[in-house]
Amino acid sequence: MSRLTLPILLAMFLLPPAGVAQAPADSQAAAAASAFPNAKIAWIQLDQVLFTCDEGQAKFGEIQTFVDEKNKENDRLRAELEKLRNQRQVQGAKLTDDALADLDAQIEDKQTTLERFQQDTQKEIESRRLRVTTYIGKRMQAVLEKIAKEKGINAILFFNSSRDAWIDGSLNLSDDVVKYYNQIYPVAAAKAPAAAAPAKKQ
Repeated sequence: MSRLTLPILLAMFLLPPAGVAQAPADSQAAAAASAFPNAKIAWIQLDQVLFTCDEGQAKFGEIQTFVDEKNKENDRLRAELEKLRNQRQVQGAKLTDDALADLDAQIEDKQTTLERFQQDTQKEIESRRLRVTTYIGKRMQAVLEKIAKEKGINAILFFNSSRDAWIDGSLNLSDDVVKYYNQIYPVAAAKAPAAAAPAKKQ
């Protein structure tokens, strides 16, 4: 039986506003360069930005906790199914036809329950991942516009390792985007325990 997973394939989150370019993957850079030969172009690693900004770490961490909890339930259902299968293998020859039919029905029902649980839970995991990706992606637009204006950048593209063989590290704005995102959308830190009051002098 398969384990439940948190998908890490990231969909494009929304159409960017003016100043943030988006085009078919194989023609992004070429189109920008040919149309605007003096344009200043930069790139970001989308997965790095989403997963390493403070808010992304917190929200995807919550999803991972959900995945871990569901995997425990998945393991429990799988163990129950294996117990029934082992029971049939060991006791099958000794059971009456009615008892064997009842045991087979239990096995089939438990198998169906496990499969439905896995399918429904995987859909829920994907739904939560998509909601978080879309949420952070929308907020990220303000960050990209701010950086583009400050640095005089005309287009920010998503790095694609299957298309981009090499890019100058100075054109990778991922770290800048994460830093700005954390500044604009700070994650509320847990309140630290109150410090003990200093002892009064006698």
